[in-house]
Amino acid sequence: MGARNAIGIAKLLLLLLCLDLAQGDGGVTKMKMKKKCSDYSQGRWVHRSSYPLYNSSDCPFLESEFDCQKNGRPDKLYLKLRWQPTSCNLPRFNGIDFLRRNRGKRIMFVGDSLSLNQWQSLTCMLHKAVPKAAYSLKRSQGLSTFSFPAYDVSLMLWRNALLVDLITKNGSRVLKLDSIDNGKPWKGMDILIFNSWHWWLHNGRQRPWDVIQYRKSTFEDMNRLIAYKLAMTTWSRWIDSNIDFSKTKVYFQGISPDHNNGSDWNEAKASCRGQTTTVGGTKYPGGSNPAQIVVEQVLSKMSKPVYLLNVTSLSQLRKDGHPSIYGYGGKYGNDCSHWCLPGVPDTWNQLLYASLIHKI
Repeated sequence: MGARNAIGIAKLLLLLLCLDLAQGDGGVTKMKMKKKCSDYSQGRWVHRSSYPLYNSSDCPFLESEFDCQKNGRPDKLYLKLRWQPTSCNLPRFNGIDFLRRNRGKRIMFVGDSLSLNQWQSLTCMLHKAVPKAAYSLKRSQGLSTFSFPAYDVSLMLWRNALLVDLITKNGSRVLKLDSIDNGKPWKGMDILIFNSWHWWLHNGRQRPWDVIQYRKSTFEDMNRLIAYKLAMTTWSRWIDSNIDFSKTKVYFQGISPDHNNGSDWNEAKASCRGQTTTVGGTKYPGGSNPAQIVVEQVLSKMSKPVYLLNVTSLSQLRKDGHPSIYGYGGKYGNDCSHWCLPGVPDTWNQLLYASLIHKI
């Protein structure tokens, strides 16, 4: 990378420290991590014969990469698991109630393919609740819109994996960590659910940028966690300045974990492939996800109340929940990042529903 870039990164580390000191700790309670009922993020997975909440056959618009049963997955135990929080029960999802509460509203998911995973889950859960209700599904460039006309509810997905700007300049893809000029579609929504992390880890041909720019400095690459924190800080300031919280409720999905490295759950040579059981207990042996820590730090310093769905801990325990060879790429792939549907993202949407009925 060269001495010049190394010096630049050292300056950025110092800048991050200054940002933390300047912003202070006064916003810690603004994350709205209420424990009115309980902390839904802590608990265990338990077997329930009544699960899943829907079958993939109930969902004709389900993306094939998430339909593990149709793709030949032979086991079904992963479909029969319900999340049981430690201190209370997670409300059972009521799709009709969800639609009635959100009548006339526009709900937008903003992020990468993990946002697609959650968006698809929610559309399937709602379609199962009102199977005879007409729906429409429209796709235009980066925007997908699923609507229930009878309820005047629109569920939208805006694909934006990095949240900050990614532009082309002089033939190069430039990731601008301090700039969001692409956020206009986010304005005016009733509910926003953001997500970003998955694409920050990509290397080689899959890396979505050629260079990284922050203020007046340009880098070939940098520590991804540092870059992510700078970008998330830019996002948080944009949200604070541009979203009217009297009209819009804002969520951050949290970090969806992968299960590529079995050492994280004490199976050194394993991945998600062939996994049919959860990680036992309530604590993930691999510990906290560093990106989740960044998210919590950034949200805690915002001046406006962004609600963290906090899907990380419960999802870490589900090494069995990924498509592996029953998803994108088939037997030639091993998808340990996304999730089978029905599956874990259904619980993410139960968390979303719980926050709405408890008005957190």
